[in-house]
Amino acid sequence: MKIVALLGSPRKGGNTELLLNSAIKGIEDSGFSVKVFDLNSMNILPCQDCGGCDNTGICIYEDDMTTIYEAIREADRVILASPIFFFALSAQTKIMIDRCQSFWCEKYLLKKPVQAGKYGRKGLLLMVAGMKIEKEFECSELTAKVFFRSISVTEHATLSIAGVDDKGAILRHPTAQKDAYEAGKALVKGDQN
Repeated sequence: MKIVALLGSPRKGGNTELLLNSAIKGIEDSGFSVKVFDLNSMNILPCQDCGGCDNTGICIYEDDMTTIYEAIREADRVILASPIFFFALSAQTKIMIDRCQSFWCEKYLLKKPVQAGKYGRKGLLLMVAGMKIEKEFECSELTAKVFFRSISVTEHATLSIAGVDDKGAILRHPTAQKDAYEAGKALVKGDQN
């Protein structure tokens, strides 16, 4: 099984990365490995809305997204991990999502969605926010849902942790690490190597 994690946090060793690491531990303890893409360290141009992918489903720009496209296309499981800034996914995460317009074109204009392998295609959304406001995750959840559907991930689970702002604060959260570990295990539960 191929599992891809897209880490959208600009803060190295921050709360989002720590949460993702716990989910990865759950996956690894289940016998699988995860390929992590640190979006902040990658050279990814913003979508230029040029229409270059309309007729082919392939982005005309060549940068580090090329490796992400390939990984997403081959993945059985996709994890999207982002901090929440101003009620939205991080800029690093959103740039990557916007560049997946090519998958949207491929699926909806060309009627050629990414085909699922023998394990199907499932996702996991991990979000971390500093505030504790009831609706702070809603916009990001909707954006992530459209992203997952565009890359032909038809179902995904979500784990949102609020009130963890300072670097490392998530380690003091009473359930975050355990919840992420279990979410990782659940993502691959019942699937064979």
